[in-house]
Amino acid sequence: MGTGQGLLTGVVEESFIENILRFNKGKVGTFYFTYQGNNRWNAMVYQGRVETAGRDHIIISDPASGKRYLLLMANLDWVEFDERINYPHTEISPAVQASLETSD
Repeated sequence: MGTGQGLLTGVVEESFIENILRFNKGKVGTFYFTYQGNNRWNAMVYQGRVETAGRDHIIISDPASGKRYLLLMANLDWVEFDERINYPHTEISPAVQASLETSD
């Protein structure tokens, strides 16, 4: 589930949730999940430290108990951090930047 942004160089930058979570490894966040078709509960909130993330999963650990959770991305609604979120930015070459400034 990524979004792509085309650059003038023909390169496409892709941001995927797992990449953003990897850039925030070690940070504590609150993770909101929804589980459809469950009549006992359909939403869960987990708080934990980002250990790692893959294309379809997240592993977080509870700093208080040390308990670890393997969670599926398909059920993830959103994540909240109490600090700045690191985001993987792609550098734009000076030539491309200059062409963007002159096209106004």
